[in-house]
Amino acid sequence: MSRSCIILAGGKSLRMGHDKISENLGGMTLLELVVSRVEPLLDEILIVIAEDRSFPWLEGRSKIKKTSDIYPGKGSLGGIYTGLVRSSSFYNLVLGADMPFLNQALIQYLFDVAEGFDLALPKIGSYFEPLHAIYSKNCIGPAEYLIKKGRKVIIEMAESVSVRYVDVEEIDRFDPRRLSFFNINTKEDLELAKKIYREIKQPSMPS
Repeated sequence: MSRSCIILAGGKSLRMGHDKISENLGGMTLLELVVSRVEPLLDEILIVIAEDRSFPWLEGRSKIKKTSDIYPGKGSLGGIYTGLVRSSSFYNLVLGADMPFLNQALIQYLFDVAEGFDLALPKIGSYFEPLHAIYSKNCIGPAEYLIKKGRKVIIEMAESVSVRYVDVEEIDRFDPRRLSFFNINTKEDLELAKKIYREIKQPSMPS
């Protein structure tokens, strides 16, 4: 069964003050880092953008496609909906474009436990990670319903689909520091990411 990744790259980066996915970390942009972590694992990568823009480094990489929001201005929920509609896979990993420390073993595990469910959702205490989760195409209808109701809260979708919650004990088996969920919203986050990156120097990532 094919597996796809939907990367949400249409955010306004309001707290950063400029387009954060073009920020550099370890010689690559944040978006390139996300792509580099999932590209070896999956059959297709969809980058959902708010408006047309070029990424020259994507040229010649046939499994990676850009797509624009079907419902513009609907936030991450709109991006998830767009990606699910246009994906060629039943199961899809949804990620933010600003998550540089993805754990490939955890991603594989999420796909494995998603089988038989519509949503595999990491849960740490009372906090959910909807932008590091597996969604099936059965989420298309519930997502569109929320969009048309003017709702943007992704987690509300869980009320209408079958969910496999992935708890902290499962997550910590693969990623005890939970860096998979580290995302960059501010300049301070970026500086911390640079520090973490220097510490980790992941061997499978370009230095």
